[in-house]
Amino acid sequence: MEEKYRQQSANCIKVVLFGPESTGKTTLSRQLARYYNSVWVREYAREYLQDKWNNERKTCEPKDLLPIAEGQMLLENELAKKTDSVLICDTDLLETKVYSEAYYSGTCDPQLEKYAIENTYDLYFLTYIDTPWEADDLRDRPQEREAMFKVFEAALKKYNRPYVLLKGDEKERLETAAKHIDKLIKNRK
Repeated sequence: MEEKYRQQSANCIKVVLFGPESTGKTTLSRQLARYYNSVWVREYAREYLQDKWNNERKTCEPKDLLPIAEGQMLLENELAKKTDSVLICDTDLLETKVYSEAYYSGTCDPQLEKYAIENTYDLYFLTYIDTPWEADDLRDRPQEREAMFKVFEAALKKYNRPYVLLKGDEKERLETAAKHIDKLIKNRK
């Protein structure tokens, strides 16, 4: 049963866009996928929770986190088969774990926590809060951006994840990310 949260082995470099809401992760993940003529793994939680909002007028609840994790890993594992260069992930289970703990009194389902820690990536791009806040049906904590950023960075440090901080406009972020991905590609050969 737990296998649905496990990352399958793949013959590609995996990078993750990681950070608080409304910090440009989706925009940059799409740009990077185009730049490398590769694929990007969209954020499953966004479509899942938007559907929930549209149909029930409810936001995320703890019971939603395992279906979100399952959907995210299904997408990632399928798309990882479609590239042998670089897979750009708009999020990962560690991000879901961070949100679970931030929103639900420090708690996280043990299965989610296990795979959030076990699944590995070659590099994380931590997106800073210097992008304009864009409100939508799901985003809800514009006043807590700095605090949330610190929580995300602390998680990367706690679990010893390799990461690069991305600041600046879209062009600066793309250039910085591409420079670091290029190093990974060069070191892989």
